[in-house]
Amino acid sequence: MTDDLITVFGGSGFLGQDVTRVLLARGHTVRLVARHPQHPRFGRDQEKRLQRRAADIRDPGAVRDAVAGSRVVINAVSLYTERGDLTFEAIHVRAAAGLAAAARDAGVARLLQVSGIGATLNSPSPYIRARARGEAAVLDAFPDAVIVRPASLFGAGDALIRSLAMLSRAPVIPLFGRGLTRLQPVWVEDVAGALARLADHTAPAAGLYELGGAETLRYRALVAAVCRHLGRRRVRLAVPFVLWHLLAMGLSRLPSPPLTRDQLWLMAKDNVASREADGFAALGMRPRGVREALPVCLGPPR
Repeated sequence: MTDDLITVFGGSGFLGQDVTRVLLARGHTVRLVARHPQHPRFGRDQEKRLQRRAADIRDPGAVRDAVAGSRVVINAVSLYTERGDLTFEAIHVRAAAGLAAAARDAGVARLLQVSGIGATLNSPSPYIRARARGEAAVLDAFPDAVIVRPASLFGAGDALIRSLAMLSRAPVIPLFGRGLTRLQPVWVEDVAGALARLADHTAPAAGLYELGGAETLRYRALVAAVCRHLGRRRVRLAVPFVLWHLLAMGLSRLPSPPLTRDQLWLMAKDNVASREADGFAALGMRPRGVREALPVCLGPPR
């Protein structure tokens, strides 16, 4: 085992690339594992400590090779829309369990499994149920794994703030229901920093962390904050969830639907960190609030 090798599965994804960047900045040696690991690119000095490995998390042999010699393994692989054999069950349950077993057999000291706030077995959403089953399967294979549940991620080029900015171009913005769902969006770089701290030698060896941003606000207030930042005054229209579900069912025939029923089920329930779980404070961190970080996502106020 290499004393300081940290392997990041999904290292080219939205969260994974920031995790890789933070770890490299802290001087770690990082193995970036993805099906297409060529991107992103980092600084010349950092590239010297970066190993790029092409592997499919569903391939047991490739996973065993990828975790070999690692002190820490981070699973940041995510799937939000099922396509063919890329299913929630395959990625978030079976593949996550296989990675945990491979990490255990390789003598990995610490496994960090990225899940999501709200993961529960009784959700109507197949995605959310798979996240919950995945957590259980990982802990069954690697009992000392650390489960990290972020709230809705946002950052430069994200799906959350970017989609709201695009919606704000229209004169009327449709809301999910009355827009009363409580959200605690979390800056992707803060989550990456938390994962880096959990990868340290001195971090707790096991546990559950729920990571929410500094602000909790209702969806309609988030829409208003984005519009205000962009200098746009827009009418907000309440749209019942049943109509959204009908729209999502129609869009599901598209190869990459812009809206899914799983997203609607997520939006129908508060997405806020539990006070009973450890969070940023346990790691000595202060997360940023969504309004504080809007200039990074959308540029200066207009």
